[in-house]
Amino acid sequence: MKLAVKYKAEAFLLLNTLIWGGTFVVVKNALNDVSPSLFVTIRFSIATLLLLPFVIPQLRGSNSERWKEALILGVLLYLGFAAQTIGLRYTTATKSAFFTGTFVVLTPIFQALIEKKIPKKEHIVGIIFVFTGIIFLSSKGTSFLDIFYELGENFNIGDFLTLVCAVFFALYIVYLDMISDKHDFKFLTFVQVAVTAVIAFVVSQLFSFTNIEVITFNINGWVIAALLYTSVLATIVTTLIQTKFQQFVTPTKTGIIFSLEPIFAAVAAYLIIAETVSYFGFIGSLFIFTGLLISELWNKDKIDLVPS
Repeated sequence: MKLAVKYKAEAFLLLNTLIWGGTFVVVKNALNDVSPSLFVTIRFSIATLLLLPFVIPQLRGSNSERWKEALILGVLLYLGFAAQTIGLRYTTATKSAFFTGTFVVLTPIFQALIEKKIPKKEHIVGIIFVFTGIIFLSSKGTSFLDIFYELGENFNIGDFLTLVCAVFFALYIVYLDMISDKHDFKFLTFVQVAVTAVIAFVVSQLFSFTNIEVITFNINGWVIAALLYTSVLATIVTTLIQTKFQQFVTPTKTGIIFSLEPIFAAVAAYLIIAETVSYFGFIGSLFIFTGLLISELWNKDKIDLVPS
């Protein structure tokens, strides 16, 4: 019976990873018809409205400290998703997935720095693999000399913003680990999602007013599907699955399963939007994936919660 529960839990976590991997392609396509800031606004507004009926008791019984810490969490979550979504307009879904995944190796580094400790050697090795992979994945050349010669040309603003998003996601994970034991999970989940929606709305209006970003929304079946996919499946359903089933899976296996997210994203990008990577891009993807595994498998102090 216990073995059946374990396999069932692993299967559901794998399903989570598949759903998360699919978001990169879904959002990439949707950004042809809706501006990034508005997409984030609507995505998290839908999630907020769906979550609200289930957290009213927790909201009524919350003190100022809980609100303050949840608000900070929401700001970090917004910054991560805003940078990722805007970046996805300018880069490929595959690169976005692998670059976003680097938060796995950045998280223990930030955790060590905050705790005023020296980062462990496995985390340093993971970082080296990951950033070597970024160099390869950013290349369109056919020789090793081309990799470094073209880096400045091929590493664009979208790639940079996606790495920025990985930094914010890593900080989000560290901060969540610091406060999660003190607060109700439902409360934290709702407030951070709601804060993300509110900030995204304000920023979208500010961007529109200052002409930083032209707000567009051409409603069609793909956009509606993308908003429902990201708000319901990739935000609410995955959170419920992770909360229920992750306790039955070892941290090592959980880390391995979650590390598959960029692989699933790359496969989805190839199958759905015919996105391909170069030979060196494939090598870079392997380097990044190896770096994620190194950081996960040899990390003795894992933080198991990940942004969806």
